[in-house]
Amino acid sequence: MLRSYGAAVRFRRGSGASRRRGRGAAAVEFALVLPILLYLVFGVIDFGVALSFRQSVSQAAAEGARAAAVQVDPSLRQDDSVAAIESALSGTGKSCSSAGMTCGFEAAPASCPACVKVSVSYDYKEYPLIPSVPGFGILFDTFSHSVMIRTS
Repeated sequence: MLRSYGAAVRFRRGSGASRRRGRGAAAVEFALVLPILLYLVFGVIDFGVALSFRQSVSQAAAEGARAAAVQVDPSLRQDDSVAAIESALSGTGKSCSSAGMTCGFEAAPASCPACVKVSVSYDYKEYPLIPSVPGFGILFDTFSHSVMIRTS
């Protein structure tokens, strides 16, 4: 009786050669899946960085317009607006003078004489923040945001 029980246990565990083949198959499967998994992970990171920067551009334009709107002296509005944009972009390592970045200020546009228009844009395709994952760089071209606000 013990002999048959021992044979059953040996049969369930398998021989050493079959376990090595199983581990080898797992290693091959992992080697095939790993590049796809890494591509997806770094694609998500790339997308997240770009989306965060897009939000920073939008926030910078809003802060520049707000700073211009609260300035009483019209001759200082542009300087205050640019300073607010620079401050809002400071966390990204970019400024209005950075390559690919354009900051615009328009006092009294034709559509609203008592307003100011502030625009911020960044050419993400030519100047990505991090090296783009191949295939994911085509998702973003230019981030731009404009805000028009009444000053009086």
